[in-house]
Amino acid sequence: MSALFLPSIAPIARSQHGLISIAQLAELGVGTRQRETLVRHGILVPEVPRVYSMVGAPRSVARDQTAGLLSLGPPAVLSFECAARVHEFDRARSDVVEFTVPRSQRSPNLGFRVHSTIVLPDIDCVTIDGWRCTSATRTIIDLAAARIGRVRLEAAIDSAIRSEASSPALLAERLDALRGPGRHGVRLLAGLLEDTGGHTMLERRFLQLMRIAGLPRPSTQVIYRRDGRAYARVDFSWEDAGIVVEVSGRKGHSSPAERARDAQRRNELQDAGRRVYEYTWEDVTTRSAMVIRTMRERYASGLRARAG
Repeated sequence: MSALFLPSIAPIARSQHGLISIAQLAELGVGTRQRETLVRHGILVPEVPRVYSMVGAPRSVARDQTAGLLSLGPPAVLSFECAARVHEFDRARSDVVEFTVPRSQRSPNLGFRVHSTIVLPDIDCVTIDGWRCTSATRTIIDLAAARIGRVRLEAAIDSAIRSEASSPALLAERLDALRGPGRHGVRLLAGLLEDTGGHTMLERRFLQLMRIAGLPRPSTQVIYRRDGRAYARVDFSWEDAGIVVEVSGRKGHSSPAERARDAQRRNELQDAGRRVYEYTWEDVTTRSAMVIRTMRERYASGLRARAG
């Protein structure tokens, strides 16, 4: 009997990290008695409720994720720390497996953490590389509720914006829709959105300094074009003052080719009438008073130049 079903079972299991669900076995015509025989012959091994593994299948985080999704079934999704890893957020944990299901759904004991929620609309769910998971925006809101800490939450936000999986406007919109009495992390996340828009922690710190300086919020990640060609993407732009600002990390461009491209880019921005300034990691993180003072002066000077 085992030889009869094995050719059908094996391809499905191989595509699912060695796993197959009772529902999938039933679709192949494998009923309860046949499953018991396959288990008795050592071909299938009970993994989690409603899921079996092929004997010898190696363990992995991906296998655990698959086991949970097969056991819980739709509309269960990977969520919280697990979804953060799928979205490739900076500082995401590599070893946590978590799921979210509707509160009305009864969940078996998987040995992994299963959250329940009253609200899980389609807008909060996506599929990435075959994984059903919460959207980047919903994942960030959930992580804030889980109190993962300010630094990791900032990293998650900046990662999502850098990959264009979310945006400050969408985060604010979904936060407003989901916030309610007793939801943790709302105040912290709302505060962090004030300085959101850059792609890195350094850009976030610069935006914070500009808010402290009382300057208008600049446009972020602006692309400049000429004759249909994009010649520069800049970190920050104040169009009213004709100012462009770049912030550079600890490791800047060092090769001759990189320096040549930077120089050409700067020259084209200046030709387009932009004043180009640059602040380093050390400037933003340890000389913030200087950054605030010089940006106030440069913004005022830019406004005067545009008006004159």
